Amino acid sequence: MTRYGSFPGSRPRRLRSNPTMRRMVAETRLHPADLILPAFVREGIDAPVEIGSMPGVYQHTRDSLKKAAAEAVEAGVSGIMLFGVPLDEKKDGAGTDGTDPDGILQVALRDVRAEVGDDLLVMSDLCLDEFTDHGHCGVLDEHGRVDNDATLERYAEMAQVQADAGAHVVGPSGMMDGQIGVIRDALDQIGRDDVAILAYTAKYSSAFYGPFREAVGSSLRGDRKTYQQDPANARESLRELALDLEEGADMVMVKPAGPYLDILAKVAEASDVPVAAYQISGEYAMIEAAAQRGWIERDRAIMESLTGIKRAGASMILTYWATEVAQQLG
Repeated sequence: MTRYGSFPGSRPRRLRSNPTMRRMVAETRLHPADLILPAFVREGIDAPVEIGSMPGVYQHTRDSLKKAAAEAVEAGVSGIMLFGVPLDEKKDGAGTDGTDPDGILQVALRDVRAEVGDDLLVMSDLCLDEFTDHGHCGVLDEHGRVDNDATLERYAEMAQVQADAGAHVVGPSGMMDGQIGVIRDALDQIGRDDVAILAYTAKYSSAFYGPFREAVGSSLRGDRKTYQQDPANARESLRELALDLEEGADMVMVKPAGPYLDILAKVAEASDVPVAAYQISGEYAMIEAAAQRGWIERDRAIMESLTGIKRAGASMILTYWATEVAQQLG
């Protein structure tokens, strides 16, 4: 009761009165098992190389990658998603190093699997962009356009060599039509029906990928607007979801996460398989840069951003802070 009269209903502030109360009634909880660590392994270096636009994130050597994987296990992280960075001279139009059993990504998969066994899900980026001299996610036709169906043949080969190298999960990220069905069939043909597919179902043509392209030494010429989704569109993400599920996706993903929470919520509501979201390099870089300038509280901003992604419906979150956050939550 105030001097101006009573107001109806209860007082929601009672449930915010102290930290213990807020913790008890929290509707969304982050857990180390929700987290997946993206990691880069670079051929031809003898010490980790920090990525300039992603302070605290490194291009790993084979040895430092194994150490990072072991630290993730210790922290309780569920998975590690590996990206290979070959020597520039190994790049070609077909991304041959991506299907070479002795290519940097396949070697790293074997290394990490030997290090962690089944204690950490070893995931592999299944895409050609790191391995092509033009930087696109597929092979090009005579007009310089990405050839969807020719690219699917390359993805089938990649899936098989990655499975042979020890991947528990393959993550097709190229946004080619039909990629999930082709990859599932390719895996099943070699008796690897145990390897799961994490489909990059809604991957948008985003301005926030810039730091990642530094991380993988991208050779991209042009853009990827003819195969990644238009940021203006929402309904087509549900069409992509229906197709991926029909083709056999075991898990689905929305990428980027933060700018597309509405898409994440729609996909989570419609999906009957686990839903992942990728907090990408630009999201990471913005928070780190603002924190370095004293404009935001770093740790609070990290936790708030991840909680928002989980609240929107993500079962799993790929984030470059995975190990650090898992240690804090642990």
